[in-house]
This record gives sequence, structure tokens and C-alpha cells, in this order.
Amino acid sequence: MKNDDPNIRWVEEPEMTFLEKTYLPLFVDGLTTTLRHLVGRKVTVQFPEERHRFPEPLRYRGVHRLNRDEQGRVKCVACFLCATACPAHCIDIEAAPSPWSDREKYPVRFNIDELRCIFCGMCEEACPVNAIELTTLYDLSGHSREEMIFDKEKLLSIYDQTKDAEPPLWMLERSASRGDAAQGDTGTEAPGLATS
Repeated sequence: MKNDDPNIRWVEEPEMTFLEKTYLPLFVDGLTTTLRHLVGRKVTVQFPEERHRFPEPLRYRGVHRLNRDEQGRVKCVACFLCATACPAHCIDIEAAPSPWSDREKYPVRFNIDELRCIFCGMCEEACPVNAIELTTLYDLSGHSREEMIFDKEKLLSIYDQTKDAEPPLWMLERSASRGDAAQGDTGTEAPGLATS
């Protein structure tokens, strides 16, 4: 495209007024936000006795899990898209030929370094089969760095812990296509994690 193309519309940068040059309006906006938070309603959660409820749990990005398919097998097809998309390079996968006829590969080893992870959700977005998801589990701790490297078994155990309270995304999509989007196949409501 050339500079004299008639389809180009040049926009001039607006001139700042004297008041805008002093940054006074921005200062007043920030101060009113602070005052609004000072006098606004406060919510205190008595953790760990009381768990925090997320208003939109499907948007919250907590601890990872590897989903299982209908037969109870790991849903991952070892395509390496999650590891490729990860900006922190915290996912390590080792693939092998699949013993099942419905896929070519499966992960023999699937590790996520939770200390290195920035919980951006890129792995979840990149996965073509919805095998990896981020849950609403937020109380993540460990006694050593080695404990914070989650292997395939630990990620699958997180799925087993959260599958009833947080149905996998593929279950929600399938139930939404049938018309009962508020509930998954398990018959439990999708939002929120049940406490035991």
C-alpha cells in the first residue's frame, strides 16, 4: 500500500488541553476509584474453613488437570501443541505409539512444573482435544521443588478429584449441544468446586 492511496484515511493526534497536560483528570479518576474501594462493601472469607466461590469459575485459571475420556483413558494425544504454546516452557511430554486404535500417540510422560507456570491458559487454548484444563483449585503448595512438578498420574488424580464439581469442558460442550448447558453428564452443576 502506498502513502497516496485514496483508501487510507490519515488521523491526526488530538491536541491535549492544558488540564490534560497536568494529568489532573487522571489523578482524580484514580482517587475516586480508591475512595470507592474504601467505602465499598468488603467480603471476608474465613479460609480454609470457608472456600472462596468464584463468580465465573470457567474463567479462573488454577491448578492443571489432565482429562480422561469416556473409557477412563488419558484424553491427551501427545500432539505437543500445549508444550509449544507454553510461554514459560514448563510442560514436558514424552510420547509413544498408542495401544488404542482411535489415536496414533499417547503421553508416556507428561510433566508440568507448577512453579514455572504463569497460569496463562495457553495450553488449554492450544489443546485440540480438550485434554488439559485449568481448574479452580487455588491452594497450591509443596515442601520441595520436586513436589511441584506434577506428573501424569498427579494430573489425572486432580481430574478424579474435580470431575464431579467441575465437569470437563468437552462434557459441557456436548451437553450444550444437546440443550442442557447448565449441567454436564454427571448431573452436577458446572460452576464451583465442592468442598468435602
